[in-house]
Amino acid sequence: MPDNLTLGDRLGQHGISRRTFLKFCASVASAMALPPGVVPAMAEALAKARRPSVVYLSFQECTGCLESLTRAHTASLETLIFDLISLDYQHTIMAPSGDAAEASLAQAIKENDGKYLVLVDGAIPMADAGYGTVAGHSFADILRDTAKGAAAVISVGTCAAYGGLPKANPNPTGAVAVSDIVKDKPIVNVPGCPPIPVVLTGVIAHYLTFGTLPELDHLNRPKVFFADTIHDRCYRRPFYDQGKFAKTFDDEGARRGWCLYELGCKGPTTYNACATVKWNGGVSFPIESGHGCIGCSEPNFWDKGSWYTPLSAGIWTDRTTLAAAAVAGAAVGVGAAVTSRMRQRKLVEGK
Repeated sequence: MPDNLTLGDRLGQHGISRRTFLKFCASVASAMALPPGVVPAMAEALAKARRPSVVYLSFQECTGCLESLTRAHTASLETLIFDLISLDYQHTIMAPSGDAAEASLAQAIKENDGKYLVLVDGAIPMADAGYGTVAGHSFADILRDTAKGAAAVISVGTCAAYGGLPKANPNPTGAVAVSDIVKDKPIVNVPGCPPIPVVLTGVIAHYLTFGTLPELDHLNRPKVFFADTIHDRCYRRPFYDQGKFAKTFDDEGARRGWCLYELGCKGPTTYNACATVKWNGGVSFPIESGHGCIGCSEPNFWDKGSWYTPLSAGIWTDRTTLAAAAVAGAAVGVGAAVTSRMRQRKLVEGK
């Protein structure tokens, strides 16, 4: 459970120098597109902060979201658990089990009423409580009871954010998203199948630094990570503009890195930071590895048709319309991101 030590105290106990801590803050600020001047203020705010209690609930999911989080390179799993947050409940990685595990949940809720964060991965089945229970309680009831005293709820992954795969037609379990049940708490959606770990750590770092959640878009996603489409930031975009498209995954165009649009890439209609933040410590992302974007951070992506069918064959009627939409999306996204950064700068400067 949370103690009276600040984060700075705990970092000192672990022998972490201020220089190392500033590097960490710089990497988080960079990922969130914050100006360099924010770094000292972020370091000072985080150093004075006390670890918030975090309750992590897993429902209809494949554990892929948690697996993604354990591979976070900007704040490792160990750093998140032992330094930035107090992870008081998470079935997969917590030591207690059975009655002891449920006692940990009850204690965290009681001792941190109104202050703890709830992280949720997985959809919630509503057709029959038997589709998902823990300790004799349905997933829906667990979510309602746990969210009552929370400061905010973070939906981790597409299943929690939108319903994801469990909600896909014909949705036999009656799966719904977190926001379909929790109506009276701030909700941040961090979609993706799985989500990018640095996005989640960035949201938590923002909360600890500013005492608020980051600015969100109309789908409750952090604008700083979801303002632009994959297409806007893709390194293959110049080939799209030149009309150079791979026709198969192993032809000459594919080997030269040409655009994967005609192979079904959903990058033009998918908002996420994959092309900039990337995965596995910034090594790569699906398009860089030779596979088109499947649109996994968008609502209902499982039901939108074949991953290998070009957008122009379904949602879009021609490439001109698609290009116009991409340009318009970029203009709106950049404007939103700039506004968000200006507001964050004013918070840091106390204006």
